[in-house]
Amino acid sequence: MSSTGSGYKVLVIDDSNTIRRSAEIFLKQGGHEVLLAEDGFDALAKITDFHPHIIFCDILMPRLDGYQTCAIIKKNVNFAAVPVVMLSSKDGVFDKARGRMVGSQDYLTKPFTKDQLLQAVSQFGSVNQGVK
Repeated sequence: MSSTGSGYKVLVIDDSNTIRRSAEIFLKQGGHEVLLAEDGFDALAKITDFHPHIIFCDILMPRLDGYQTCAIIKKNVNFAAVPVVMLSSKDGVFDKARGRMVGSQDYLTKPFTKDQLLQAVSQFGSVNQGVK
């Protein structure tokens, strides 16, 4: 959290260690508290205790893909209002549409920049500011 208290709690779900680490570095530089999960099951186990303001979720993951993970999060009454931004190495219209169908707010193409990540947090993080 930043000393000004403006930081958000951000959950990053991605099976790539490289993506998780770079997202964590970018987000911490932006003053945010970051929790990392390596797949959907890992994220679902951690989300209840963390109560994130925003979630970044990779689409292509083993066991439970990003669409399924997002749908499960959105069906949970405690987390339905939490914005989910899908992450994918493909910039496809179909992927974006499918992401919206399961409740995601936005879509970032990997590799993303620090600015893109922080822009998404500032755009969507405040949506869920008062929710616990």
